[in-house]
Amino acid sequence: MAIELPTPPKIGMVSLGCPKNLVDSERILTKLRSDGYAMSPDYAGADVVLVNTCGFLDSAKEESLEAIGEAIAENGRVIVTGCMGNEAEAIRNRFPDVLAITGAHQYEDVVGAVYDAAPMPPNAFLNLVPESGLKLTPRHYSYLKISEGCNHRCSFCIIPSLRGDLVSRRPDAILREAEKLIAAGTRELLVISQDTSAYGVDIKHQPREFHGREVRAHMTDLSRELGKLGAWVRLHYVYPYPHVDHVIPLMAEGLVLPYLDIPFQHAAPNVLKAMKRPANEAKVLQRIKNWREIAPDIAIRSTFVVGFPGETEKDFQYLMDWLEEARLDRVGAFRFEPVQGAAANDLPDPVPEEVKEERYARLMELTARISADKLAAKVGRTLDVIIDEVDEEGGASGRSKADAPEIDGQVHLRDAEGLVPGNIVHVEIEDADEHDLFGAPVAS
Repeated sequence: MAIELPTPPKIGMVSLGCPKNLVDSERILTKLRSDGYAMSPDYAGADVVLVNTCGFLDSAKEESLEAIGEAIAENGRVIVTGCMGNEAEAIRNRFPDVLAITGAHQYEDVVGAVYDAAPMPPNAFLNLVPESGLKLTPRHYSYLKISEGCNHRCSFCIIPSLRGDLVSRRPDAILREAEKLIAAGTRELLVISQDTSAYGVDIKHQPREFHGREVRAHMTDLSRELGKLGAWVRLHYVYPYPHVDHVIPLMAEGLVLPYLDIPFQHAAPNVLKAMKRPANEAKVLQRIKNWREIAPDIAIRSTFVVGFPGETEKDFQYLMDWLEEARLDRVGAFRFEPVQGAAANDLPDPVPEEVKEERYARLMELTARISADKLAAKVGRTLDVIIDEVDEEGGASGRSKADAPEIDGQVHLRDAEGLVPGNIVHVEIEDADEHDLFGAPVAS
């Protein structure tokens, strides 16, 4: 007579915010899966739903609260984790039925809350097929978190209060994880942290052995070793410290993608000082010029804040002139929002909302024109493109080395029959607009 094994509890997950949150979600789900829990793709099938929240801006907090409310309405059994976990009282006042609330990267606490809310029946795990890990991103690219927290105290940011000071991972642990990801099908590694350039300073760049070689806990050494593993390596959240100059030759050699995601935030010295950020914009322009001489195809993306308290029209025009000269490849912008607990909230001379909107529109118009010019210059070239999606009509979309997933542009392909996500193909660029490229694959 066959013995019917109990069914393991099923976990649903809603992950909001930045890629760092996504990595946290993957880590939580992987731990739960290894403990025997099953995953549910929808609210109806879940025994408990985890909501991994973002708490950086008020608009992000509202999105998180809406997600919690939806999960409560659709399922009723909800555990909240992530950056908004430090506002437990506000969450409970609005949603008193939430089962548990934990903070950012408190893995043991959130897993313990799941154990309490949905205990594992004896032998239920025998129903499951073991997996090495769970991914919330497509199989062919993976986020690789190298550190947690941040040592900066920017006046507009509360990340250190949410995630603490910098805590770097050991380089050998990062490289072993990267090897496993590549063995499982990853073709592109997206290196993330709060401050990638500061990696290792908290552990004094202590070297560790990896495959018989000593590797320092340092951005340059780690980038070089990751580049030897055979996947694309893309660097995010890179502050322009002097040692970033040493990474550019690795891009010229092909070990690291010629791509830098640098959060400049502004260019006007007065605004940078108020933000408590380095005011060396002139030196940065010269360094960008030097980087382009070493790696001509380097793509630089950044984000900027408009309407910061005290920003004058002169300051804003300074930023616009700086952008005209820098000619960054990808630019995002935010209108300044007060964030609960941020020092910038107490600064004098707030910028009126209508002025923020007008400046935002001018900045985006300028950067769209620059982007269109730079993309038009790629027409006629052949670029390597990693395929993200294919359609039933024989087309596909992917990204060049200048494009990170979700935040940058795409390359749209015609006559892409036979391609699958994860393929890296040569594409002849035939057309361009303000954000995207268009072309067709060519023979290798």
